[in-house]
Amino acid sequence: MDFTQALELGRDAFWMALVTSAPILVIGLVVGLGISLFQAVTQLQEQTLSFAPKIAAMVVAAAVFIPWIAEQMVAYTQKMLGNVPW
Repeated sequence: MDFTQALELGRDAFWMALVTSAPILVIGLVVGLGISLFQAVTQLQEQTLSFAPKIAAMVVAAAVFIPWIAEQMVAYTQKMLGNVPW
């Protein structure tokens, strides 16, 4: 394996981590933004109000997106194992 192949392998691994984590993180971001907006409008500054719904939404999103994430990881693994010179 030369330097360019190692660099491509690292780039692909980074991209896979980004793509598979993005849906859950985006949902957490949207829920957190909505809660922050609600807290700013109502002037209710309760700390648990910002964390509990965000965690619950991210757990539900993880449960929903697990089949898709597993499919992406299997395809990535097959691609990586297909590139290995035996």
